[in-house]
Amino acid sequence: MDHLVLTVIAPDQPGLVEKLARCVAEQGGNWLESRMARMAGQFAGILRVAVPAERHQALEQALQALAAEGIRVLLAPSGPEPGGAWQPIYLELVGNDRPGIVRDITRLLSEHGINVESLTTEVLSAPMSGEPLFRAEALLGVPPGVPLPLLREHLEALADDLMVELNLRRGEG
Repeated sequence: MDHLVLTVIAPDQPGLVEKLARCVAEQGGNWLESRMARMAGQFAGILRVAVPAERHQALEQALQALAAEGIRVLLAPSGPEPGGAWQPIYLELVGNDRPGIVRDITRLLSEHGINVESLTTEVLSAPMSGEPLFRAEALLGVPPGVPLPLLREHLEALADDLMVELNLRRGEG
């Protein structure tokens, strides 16, 4: 079986996921995992499928044919799962919205060799003032050589500079 990662974007419409699932199933494929959402009138997703090697080309053609319906699909071979004993850490952040928050936090994480496994962000209205609040949740993969107290210290210093509240907690695993 070939394992493929598909990215999808299209104007949101009923039946979109079914069209993708039908293409995969008709080629003997198996839908393994996905993350999908509607945002600003668009539907976007990423999914991993397994398909028999001899049906790989046919699946690719079926998915590309969806472009006639405004559904764009990009395929890539599935990469190797990261090895090692990385430590899962959950990061939560809330603060007044301003440009650069994601850039500054991810720059610090990158400098420490930390991988962003998942990231969800949104801008909400503050309950009392109505001012825009930026909120982020992330699952981080921290390499074994990174001391967690030092990471916490650096992130808290940056949070103070950005004037945001930041919370870190160890994940299970």
